Amino acid sequence: MYFRIVEPFLAPGAAERDAVAYVAFLDAQSRVNKKKRIGTHGYCLGGPFVMKTAAAMPDRIGAGASFHGGFLVTDNPDSPHLLAPKIKARLYFAIASDDDQREPEVKERLKQAFAAARGRAEIEVYPQAKHGWCVPDSKAAADSRQDAERAWGKLVELYKAEL
Repeated sequence: MYFRIVEPFLAPGAAERDAVAYVAFLDAQSRVNKKKRIGTHGYCLGGPFVMKTAAAMPDRIGAGASFHGGFLVTDNPDSPHLLAPKIKARLYFAIASDDDQREPEVKERLKQAFAAARGRAEIEVYPQAKHGWCVPDSKAAADSRQDAERAWGKLVELYKAEL
């Protein structure tokens, strides 16, 4: 049931199409400085959207972060990690301990992809945090308040440095 709800968002090209439309909308606003780059971040399924957005608009997206992202690395030919060569933005990946235990290869494959592309990415596992820890009203957040605050601080630092 859950995947049926998000299926339209996961369709090939959907995230990229939406990102271009959102940025066009923002750029049409008189208050938006189109000479500055944009930041993007996502939680869980939003992680791949960050990568797809950064790859689709490499000259416009300056920074991005994924918190407890899922499906960042797959064996499919359209896996988000394969977009690393197209990404100019500096990215931060905050991985939950239980996600890392379930798929320990994800962090290594992300590191390899960005190293090969000479991309700027920091990949960090939060050893005490569980999937969902950055979302304030999630069960995981109640046990990981300090980690959530630290992750938010990393996002703020990233945006200050790159945007």
